Amino acid sequence: MADQAAAVAATSGVGAPRHLSGRSVGSWVLYDLANTCFSLGVVTLYFPQFLRGVLGGGDAELGLLEAAAAAVVFVAAPVLGAISDQASRRLPFLAISTVLCVLATFFLAQPSSGLSFALFAVAVFCYQSGLIFYDSLLPEVSTDQNRGRIGGIGVGVGYIGSLLAFGIGSLVLAIAPGRSVETYAWVFRGIAIGFLVFATPAFLFVRERRRVVPPMSWRIAPDAFSQLASTARQARRYPGLGRFLLGRMFYADAANTLIFMVVPYAMVSLGMTETEAGGAAILSIVAAIPAGLVWGQVVDRVGPRRTLGVVLVSWVCIFALVAAIPVAGLPSELIYLAGLLVGIALAGLWASDRPLMARLAPPRYYGQFFGLYSMVGRFGAVVGPFMWGVIADDKLLGWGQPAAVVFLLVWMVIAFLLVRGVDDRLRTWGPEDLPELEEEVAR
Repeated sequence: MADQAAAVAATSGVGAPRHLSGRSVGSWVLYDLANTCFSLGVVTLYFPQFLRGVLGGGDAELGLLEAAAAAVVFVAAPVLGAISDQASRRLPFLAISTVLCVLATFFLAQPSSGLSFALFAVAVFCYQSGLIFYDSLLPEVSTDQNRGRIGGIGVGVGYIGSLLAFGIGSLVLAIAPGRSVETYAWVFRGIAIGFLVFATPAFLFVRERRRVVPPMSWRIAPDAFSQLASTARQARRYPGLGRFLLGRMFYADAANTLIFMVVPYAMVSLGMTETEAGGAAILSIVAAIPAGLVWGQVVDRVGPRRTLGVVLVSWVCIFALVAAIPVAGLPSELIYLAGLLVGIALAGLWASDRPLMARLAPPRYYGQFFGLYSMVGRFGAVVGPFMWGVIADDKLLGWGQPAAVVFLLVWMVIAFLLVRGVDDRLRTWGPEDLPELEEEVAR
């Protein structure tokens, strides 16, 4: 896979990162596998099962937990982005956030629900923080001409991490079928170890060019917040960037909320067993692996904005299908078709999303704008799970889960209307928008 990624990266010599190697590109790709192992294994599958089956929680607790973690990332994102721009390298910060996420995951299952909730929030925060540093490294292993393919390889290989997480959880639950704190403790420990093993090559082998930057100031945190408004205003200098970020807030919210709630939806609204719901999730993963590779090719052929537009339309159709199954009395087996389509659409979303951001943002300020990119995504992630809980939970509005899915459908339509107006033609950056780089590559 590393050789394939290197071959893809070498297709364009113009603007290619210095000393690009298969080991560097392949290691970046493997990190996508590692963090997807955490995302599906902890956030989508086993923590919701643990919360419901052992801690006795429901949609409201699940939604509020995810919203709380997202709110903290929302506040911290500008600081993290500023740190990554003012440091000569981003990889050390990626390593720190990953290790903290691994530790929180390793100890996640606790008899105390309060402690488990706190560890889950810490793990999700560190995972999301790491994505700011990781996504901003994409230009170091790709060029404008092949960024879609490199990102698509990352997405496709990343979903193998989902299969790894499902395999770890299934094996542990088969050996110790009783649902207890200790059983889930071993599930989370296995996922934590898998995350660390596949993330480590990125810390060792991704070659990141050092940036020439002034010494980091202790005022970086307060300056980051004061600079946030300036960064948002600065986005208006770059055509389409502000519109894209606003659209991302809506579609990231809708997609992430469905991912987070899909297993509870299948079990509660469709009457499926835990095993059947997991099967629908696995079908999504299997579909996403080849879809990521295909979507990456599409991005490079037709452009990231047009690709993203097609993907958003497909999401609208998926939400309509998912909501209609229980409302119209359709066969519950249609959730497997929905799962297949979700996998394809999810791969397309992430395969086109990162390359579009990298094309619209000025290279000198990748950290700040990827921080803003994460920030708007987290704002949506605060609203989506919170509103799901408010709409679906019997203790609040009690309208049911299908009504919550319709809410997400509306947000995806808004996202499409915003993104369709973005101009994603290649930019010619001036000296003020380009970073000053050292000749030697940091190992």
